[in-house]
Amino acid sequence: MAAPGVIIAVAGPVEARVAQAIDGAPGLRVVRRCADLAEATAAADAGVGTLVVVSDQPHLTRSVLADLARIGVAVLGVPTTPEAAEQLGLIGIREVVAPSAGDAAIAAAAQRALTGLGTRGSAAPAPRGAGQPGSEPAHHGRVIAVWGPTGAPGRTTIAANLAGEVALAGAETLLMDADTYGGAVAQACGLMDEAPGLAAVARAAQHGALDAGLIDRYALEVAPRLRVLTGITRPERWTELPAAALDEVWRAARSTAAVTVVDCGFGLETDEDLVYDTRAPQRNGATLSALGAAHTVVAVGTAEPLGIQRLVHGLAALRERVGGEPVVVVNRVRAEVAGVRPEEAVADALLRFAQVPHTWTVPWDPRACDAAALSGQLLAERTPRSRARRAIAALAARLHEPADAVDAPRPPRAVAAGVGD
Repeated sequence: MAAPGVIIAVAGPVEARVAQAIDGAPGLRVVRRCADLAEATAAADAGVGTLVVVSDQPHLTRSVLADLARIGVAVLGVPTTPEAAEQLGLIGIREVVAPSAGDAAIAAAAQRALTGLGTRGSAAPAPRGAGQPGSEPAHHGRVIAVWGPTGAPGRTTIAANLAGEVALAGAETLLMDADTYGGAVAQACGLMDEAPGLAAVARAAQHGALDAGLIDRYALEVAPRLRVLTGITRPERWTELPAAALDEVWRAARSTAAVTVVDCGFGLETDEDLVYDTRAPQRNGATLSALGAAHTVVAVGTAEPLGIQRLVHGLAALRERVGGEPVVVVNRVRAEVAGVRPEEAVADALLRFAQVPHTWTVPWDPRACDAAALSGQLLAERTPRSRARRAIAALAARLHEPADAVDAPRPPRAVAAGVGD
């Protein structure tokens, strides 16, 4: 059996010593000595080796490590300074040797990195502080991801007002805009588009320098106990929200807020893996990352026949992604599009065609929603007595209950303001 191939991308005079230590170790062989990180990752993509040895460098980020993990390549960090060693650990490299490590220590670390590789693609970067005593945040908040199919079903309206109602109930709440197609949380909350928001936090997470304090720095307070991290200002900036960085953002958010509500995009596909190079960024990665981190997923659709059809089709794909049953919300419910007793009609349709046992409905309330949108306020601020606001408040109260209560089976019925339990 051939010895595992090792690709080296180490800067400075220490590179020759690292290559000598690897080649001199039994069961290891150097197959490529690269000039930079780009050459090393290209060699790894080509299947040249199963271990990449890297030093600290500007382009080494969480996304690069996630790409290497996806193709089943282990990583060993050889820093140039003690400070760089800490940074390599922060971005998720499990095996990092001291700058003054000898040949035996380098070879042993390389063997450990390969041992931890396991099956192909399982060497995901370790969370910051993983495996260290006391590394878990003292406060374990919950993440609620709000998703909906294409066609503007009102994801942002539901997400923003849901976060507002949870904050009114007394919980420290953080609202994030992770929609890479048409984020509108800033407008819904009356904020400036130019706020750095989630993109700035994601940039810090790419390099490992992320904690609850940084989120506190960029989050804007819009109401008591409600803070907002706005999204990207233009759709073409979607590459600024890589999934690998956002995975760390959700962890940090849980330590600074009791409830984090994430407004997601509609895309669930991973076609980028089939069409492009495996290291290409994924536009839907932000949504998939949020859904993967969520304790509760809220699926939003509209009551129009086309909206119900899109929701039915989207729920099938969503269930495959989250591996569980989402909380289904149908927005803009009215008799004109759903017939007599529209709440029951919508619930019956979803039960029949999508096996949804419990549907929450939000009534069509254009005057209240338009007034809130025009003023850049939440429904609770602008039209607190509106029917739409009461329905969303009832949903928030339900979601804010313990997880076992939220997931408890319910009869197949619709729940809206003044309807159901």
